[in-house]
Amino acid sequence: RLGLERADTAEKALNVIVDLLEKYGQGGNCMESNMAFTYHNSFLIADRKEAWVLETSGKYWAAEKVEGGVRNISNQLSITTKIDRQHPELKEYAKSNGWWDGEKEFDFAATYSYVNTARMTTSGGRYCEGYKLLNKHKGSITSEIMMEILRDKESGINMEGGFMTTGSMVSVLPQQPNLPCIHFFTGTPDPAR
Repeated sequence: RLGLERADTAEKALNVIVDLLEKYGQGGNCMESNMAFTYHNSFLIADRKEAWVLETSGKYWAAEKVEGGVRNISNQLSITTKIDRQHPELKEYAKSNGWWDGEKEFDFAATYSYVNTARMTTSGGRYCEGYKLLNKHKGSITSEIMMEILRDKESGINMEGGFMTTGSMVSVLPQQPNLPCIHFFTGTPDPAR
């Protein structure tokens, strides 16, 4: 939200988020119950001209500029070796903890997955299902199709049970500056309503 408030481009919003992350860190319980459950965050950040995926582990982060196609995030790290921006100590920290030998190609997801964070066992399937649904409509995704994807319970995109989807948003960002951007938000946590 602070990225949206303080920046007028996707890359500037990325800067706002990583500056706040480095200064304040992140944390807090992800559930209203007494169960202590935390994980670190991922962000899809887009404007009319560009898009970024930002993924975090503690104060460390990696960002990938989206060059085309479709991209999704789902409570797991997905940035592998294509890292366009990163925390200045990302690789050194991994090396000092014995997670990376400094020799083989650095893979953010493989190196930082599940470090100091709860493991979401369903996230891999959910991520893959989201990728399949997006690719099924690649090149012809409309706001209505995106809403259908976000409502999909069978894939786990729209989660029910102990972990529930807490809200969804679909944005239409035309590249032509004379056309308005349109944003749809769920009125309730469940995007099926």
